[in-house]
Amino acid sequence: MLDLCMQNGKIGNLLVRSMGGVFTRIGRFKVRAREYYFEVVLSQHKCPSCGGRLRMTDQSRCSCSCGNTFDPTVVFQKSGCCGAGLIQKTFHYACSKCHKIVPSRFLFDERAFDKEYFREMMRSSRRRAKERREEIRRLLAESRSGSLPLLEKPDLASIPGLIEDLNDFIQQNATDIADFAFDTAPRFRMDEYREHILSILGWSGMLFSNMAPLIREYRRDKIWRFMTLIYMQQDCEVDITQYGNDLLVQKVHHEVDR
Repeated sequence: MLDLCMQNGKIGNLLVRSMGGVFTRIGRFKVRAREYYFEVVLSQHKCPSCGGRLRMTDQSRCSCSCGNTFDPTVVFQKSGCCGAGLIQKTFHYACSKCHKIVPSRFLFDERAFDKEYFREMMRSSRRRAKERREEIRRLLAESRSGSLPLLEKPDLASIPGLIEDLNDFIQQNATDIADFAFDTAPRFRMDEYREHILSILGWSGMLFSNMAPLIREYRRDKIWRFMTLIYMQQDCEVDITQYGNDLLVQKVHHEVDR
């Protein structure tokens, strides 16, 4: 009976359905565990403004009923090395004196993430891209040649040997067409890569290494994907930010910018 069920694939389907329920329960347990953890940690502290009870409202942010919102790690936690307050870096907290990395007690399983830093980096990136485009337009406008008025019909015979050279060139190419070997390698089509990137890129952003390839040749795909992102950044469709050894790619929020 077991062999028959395995042949029909019923056991595999049952395991898949069961694992879905397991993951749902784990997610709910994680939410309750996180809420309980912060309730215990914040019970030892009071609002600096009114002495009221605090609750976590966002990553690295807590609030009081009086409207006071702040970073509890910076306000309450001290470093074990120097006993000094902590400062927030890009991806971690550090001692304000010796700058040694200090883990935050007010993070559950998250990673410290300075949102304002990345907002400023994106604004700077867009500003630099705009300045580059304006500079390119200026250079092109300055290098543009004036109009060339033709006062008479061009005469090819006026240039000695030009007609003979053109005839030889055309005949040579005609004989080489039969021996031409067509290249069967995939061609770079930027429009297809652009549509592919926009279809998988959510508003929360995605790491470059996590983007699904479009073709099987991973090295070629990685190069073409990167080239497409560079042009998309120039067109203000995406923002590219250094994220450790990786790149963080995010859609540009045009409405928010305006």
